[in-house]
Amino acid sequence: MTADRTATPLIDVPRGLAGVVVTETEIGDVRGREGFYHYRQYSAVDLARTRGFEDVWHLLVHGTLPDAARGAAFAARTAELRRLPEEVSAALPAIAEAGRVSGPLAGLRTALSLLGARRGFRPVYDIDADRRRADTLAACAAVPTLLAALYRLGRGLDPVEPRTDLSHAANYLYMLTGSAPDPRRARAVEQYLISTIDHGFNASTFTARVIASTGADVAACLTGAVGALSGPLHGGAPSRALDTLDAIGTPDRIDSWIRQRVRAGDRIMGFGHAVYRTEDPRSRMLREIALGFGGPRVDFAVEVERRVEAILAELKPGRELHTNVEFYAGVVMELCGLPREMFTPTFAAGRVVGWSANVLEQAADSKIIRPVARYVGPEPVAAVPAAG
Repeated sequence: MTADRTATPLIDVPRGLAGVVVTETEIGDVRGREGFYHYRQYSAVDLARTRGFEDVWHLLVHGTLPDAARGAAFAARTAELRRLPEEVSAALPAIAEAGRVSGPLAGLRTALSLLGARRGFRPVYDIDADRRRADTLAACAAVPTLLAALYRLGRGLDPVEPRTDLSHAANYLYMLTGSAPDPRRARAVEQYLISTIDHGFNASTFTARVIASTGADVAACLTGAVGALSGPLHGGAPSRALDTLDAIGTPDRIDSWIRQRVRAGDRIMGFGHAVYRTEDPRSRMLREIALGFGGPRVDFAVEVERRVEAILAELKPGRELHTNVEFYAGVVMELCGLPREMFTPTFAAGRVVGWSANVLEQAADSKIIRPVARYVGPEPVAAVPAAG
């Protein structure tokens, strides 16, 4: 611990705040050494196996799993919020056109800001807990509608209006394709969304909480989280993991491709995680879902996983590296007909619920998050030079 010149103590922490506890939470936890994570008091993977998305949404924002009647009421309430205000819908073609290269996730930032303004979102500092929760429900219900509309508009297609008789995941697939999805594929996407609703203080979640600590409105908090998610080190890996499978191409090239990358010190997308030191439990579940579908693509992915682990054990003894959620997430989403440019936006369609739960929790604390930086530039003793 070192003191600066104002006598305020400075605390040195690891780069990236690794391992630094910045607050307390009741939302969930990731136990990296155990290969386990949970939402409140329930295993996240068990929730994905046994419950629907809306039930887990209720758990995160209300703190309890609903019974059948309350679950149905909550699902009906959120389904009614899927339809966009007319002014927001009218602006989407221009947003999609402006973001034709950057894609729906970039457009979501603009669309969320517009939605918040149109819905009358007020700073969380100025409203009570019920109004904050209502604002998060409106935003979370609208995000899949916004993403699907931006995707279709970007491809020259008309948006598809949401349906209230479909689940969160099934309706999302319906709005993307214009056709009622196969129930098995809708359930697979739903399980993926549930398994990724929340996952500790990752970059986007922490960003949402920092903004919430300023008292800003829900749309501002979620827009900031989307911005963090857009970075390739955070949200861009599912499609890149499939790119790895494509680059390898055929089973006979697996070993040579992997060995070349490992010896060059390159990262193999879809492998390794910042927290887990064992197998990622989300990857395990998604592998099971993929195997349930079967087919050459799944067999190839399983063989690549097996050979990566074996070759790493040979070339990097003592260094365990397992598949993370992105590896089999990409495989499952491809099997369910999702285009690669929608992998990260689809992640956002579920993670927005986790962001919202964290926004609600942070908003109950009036203390702004305000760390400091240690200045390491030149001493401020130089005279200011004259202009010209």
